[in-house]
Amino acid sequence: MGDRAAYLATAAEAIDKELGHVRSTSSCYQTAAWGMEGQPDFLNQVLLIDTPLAPQALLDGLLGIEQSLGRFRGEKYGPRTIDLDILFFIAWIIALPGLQVPHPRIPERRFVLEPMVELAPGLRHPVLHRTMRELLDACPDPLPVHKFVPAVYNKD
Repeated sequence: MGDRAAYLATAAEAIDKELGHVRSTSSCYQTAAWGMEGQPDFLNQVLLIDTPLAPQALLDGLLGIEQSLGRFRGEKYGPRTIDLDILFFIAWIIALPGLQVPHPRIPERRFVLEPMVELAPGLRHPVLHRTMRELLDACPDPLPVHKFVPAVYNKD
């Protein structure tokens, strides 16, 4: 909802300032809303960060950033200003209430795999033992994913 690109940029800035150093970012990608039809397209981006925080503290920080950007958790897959997830945490496998790492739906979401492949095509999933490129090649998600190029004002 709202200025999607601005929310992504603001979230990345807050992550870099509050949670850890953002080492690299993927391009922004646009796709039809996943999980619920009839809402505006989503923008997605993957960040690679170095953080001194433990996984739960990182998640708590991400949820705080979401809240500061107007996110409230209502309808599942419903419209939202921002949605921040931990996809991987080193090569750790974490299964706690409210925190599963690697994110359990990575293999079925093209909108996650496209930016992951841009940043780390050879990264191996610690549970599935397949690279991001291999997961993207096998992804069943039919929704097209496109690099997002924001409109730029041109006076001429």
